[in-house]
Amino acid sequence: MSKSSLQDGAVYDAKSLGAGRVIVLGFQHMFAMFGSTILVPALTGLSVSATLLFAGLGTLLFHLLSKRKVPAFLGSSFAFLAGYFAIAPNGERELLPYACFGVALAGLVYLILAALIKAFGVNRVMKFFPPIVTGPIIIAIGLCLSGTAINSCSTNWLVAVVAILIIVICNIWGKGMVKIIPILLGVVGACLLCVILTVACGQPVEGYYTLAGDPNFQLFSVASIENIKNAPWVGLPVQYQDTVFNIFTSGKMDTGLLITAIFTIVPISLATIVEHIGDISAISSTVGSNFIADPGLHRTLMGDGLATTLASLFGAPANTTYGENTGVLTLSKVFDPFVIRLAALFAICFSISPKLAACISAIPTPVVGGISLVLYGMISAVGVRNIVENKIDFGKARNVIIAAIILVLSIGVTYSAAGSIVIPVKAIVDGVWTVVFKISLSGLAIGSLTGIILNAVLPGKDYVFEDNQKAAQAKEGIIQSEPIEKKKKS
Repeated sequence: MSKSSLQDGAVYDAKSLGAGRVIVLGFQHMFAMFGSTILVPALTGLSVSATLLFAGLGTLLFHLLSKRKVPAFLGSSFAFLAGYFAIAPNGERELLPYACFGVALAGLVYLILAALIKAFGVNRVMKFFPPIVTGPIIIAIGLCLSGTAINSCSTNWLVAVVAILIIVICNIWGKGMVKIIPILLGVVGACLLCVILTVACGQPVEGYYTLAGDPNFQLFSVASIENIKNAPWVGLPVQYQDTVFNIFTSGKMDTGLLITAIFTIVPISLATIVEHIGDISAISSTVGSNFIADPGLHRTLMGDGLATTLASLFGAPANTTYGENTGVLTLSKVFDPFVIRLAALFAICFSISPKLAACISAIPTPVVGGISLVLYGMISAVGVRNIVENKIDFGKARNVIIAAIILVLSIGVTYSAAGSIVIPVKAIVDGVWTVVFKISLSGLAIGSLTGIILNAVLPGKDYVFEDNQKAAQAKEGIIQSEPIEKKKKS
């Protein structure tokens, strides 16, 4: 493939780029998902190695069930954080398997919806998810994540800005391979700057090497450097005592806690299913293929749900289709799912090598922040494009109301003091009404569910989902790329 074709058009067959370039692209997708994926186990106390293993295995399972057509990477889901904290507030190792049991059952809810879609058709489901709902949800996904990117950048804006500039320069003015791996180059360039600054004038302050001792300019974590030195090259990523199976074989099963985990965590799946539909819509819009129609929403739901259940049974976080990698697709324009599968294999390899995992974990926080800032912005931009391409009429009051409610609730609740809406569930215990468990819904969950309900009840619906892929593409004005020679002949 010539350099001009690399620059001017989307790439649907990555093998035409050559083996070396494909490997680099795979690493780029792995680096893109790494920061957020390992953040979930870092916050909850789950195993980082198990997380990487089942992110890779879950992605491969998803691709198998979705006919290897959807370029999606499955990483750790943030939606279930409240569930983990409710069951194991301090990351207690003996309590985390109970939370994982609840998440495993939540993954099975995906299968129920997938079966209903298969039985009754996707049209009956998708009429609840028109572009006026999915578009604002996609926008909200990126904006709700933006706070974490800014917080990470604020640890050292100098490094974060360098990472951002590298991405922008490579993507706008880069040529050939440079143009399609801006994320990887941003990580490498910013990390190299951190190494130089650490060696030249780095001073440890409060657990971090900092620029000339200034805590506002953090570089590498002191602990991360020590972890690289001490970590073995090879190790088992899963420990039996961290799995759900240990609950039923240890002889110490807490039935009450098990039931609490079920009622606390399973309802969260309703929100993550909406996120899944939004993510698949975003990937479809990015790639220019209607993946909801082909391979079908029932297949993508089944892949996501089974990946979540499998990961949870072995003590890893819930999986979800990752917006970071959708951002990479948007920037690189390499849409071949093979590259994603290669990234999954890399994640599996890193999971069985604690030293390699420690090296990736040592990527400075501001580097992750700079990369995330761009990627989360790209997610929201895809949502805007979804609305524009579908020609949503904002002259209609119903459309304005639905979009406004979704955005305000999603973003407002996320950045409110509580950070979520907690619904206590009461029952009569010993003759007294007592709170037996609490359901915690994120801002995105509240906004999405409210938007779906408003779309269903407000008059003036004019969206018809086409489950015929060509009809849907024609309606949305999506044009699949063709070889340049073929276009010239036509």
